[in-house]
Amino acid sequence: MNTTRKMSRKDLFWLGLLAFFAVIPLTPWFSHSSFAQHVMIQVLLYSSMAQAWNILGGYCGQTSFGHSVFFGIGAYGTGMAVVKFGLIPWPGILAGAVIAAMVAVAISYPCFKLKGHYFAIATFAIVEIFNRLFMVWYWVGGAIGLDYGFTEPGWKNFVWYQSKVGYFYGVLLLFVLVFGIVRWIEKHRFGFYLRAVREGQETAESLGVNSTRVKLSAMALSAFLAALCGAFFAQYNYRVDPPMVMSLDMSMKFVLITILGGLGTFYGPLLGAALLIPLQEYTRAYLGGIGGGVDLIIFGLLIVVVVVYQPRGIMGILDRIVNRIRRSEGGGK
Repeated sequence: MNTTRKMSRKDLFWLGLLAFFAVIPLTPWFSHSSFAQHVMIQVLLYSSMAQAWNILGGYCGQTSFGHSVFFGIGAYGTGMAVVKFGLIPWPGILAGAVIAAMVAVAISYPCFKLKGHYFAIATFAIVEIFNRLFMVWYWVGGAIGLDYGFTEPGWKNFVWYQSKVGYFYGVLLLFVLVFGIVRWIEKHRFGFYLRAVREGQETAESLGVNSTRVKLSAMALSAFLAALCGAFFAQYNYRVDPPMVMSLDMSMKFVLITILGGLGTFYGPLLGAALLIPLQEYTRAYLGGIGGGVDLIIFGLLIVVVVVYQPRGIMGILDRIVNRIRRSEGGGK
């Protein structure tokens, strides 16, 4: 009896997470509200975006504020395929992701010569450069961007007009892909290399780890997955322009969601998005014009509290609660 009670209390958090993941695919059947489905889609999308960034910023310890560039390249990849070339979006999704990975390697190789905050500042500049470039590049629509025309709804064109259910299952597949890759990385040798570079580049190199290759690989994979998220974003919003996808605001969302949930943790990006996105969407919906400012104020306060009191984010708080429960169980023996 005691053993059963102990096991159920100790694993309550993890069982709750498993139940959450099991229920996610059934969400459209539980809620027929289009807005509630929209919020869930946003949570899954932004948690996937944050997890893509987490590979580089969390596991590898390289703080980049330039991921909106790769996100934007992915968005423009699918947008160009549909609008400019009259194709279905799938070739553009793949092309955008591959190009984003190549651009990431090309621009990060010199940037990785910098360390710490100098690298972060360089990535800020990269966002502004690409934003201005796409604003005046008329072949990709310039400042006006790309507006989709009418196409046949369905999985072929990845477009639905009357329902968000298709988008929900599409982003769920993306979520599973991104989180599945990160889970594999955690258990693979590459994951240990990432953490070794994060803890100390010189120490890792003294043990035979090629830190430059590890960081470039992390950047390429992170950019590839961020571009896939950008492609979904373009299809979901049915248009793309530079301020939507290539902005410091978008880059900051990659970073802050991860920090809020737990930097370098597997569940952190999901927990950060699950807190921020509903806060953002519901304040805008129920507070009207002032809602866009309220959610940012609350989010800013949350970040300050997390940085000051629990640098490991929500995951750190949950770990502390779990450890307290285990200590109390141990003391009760």
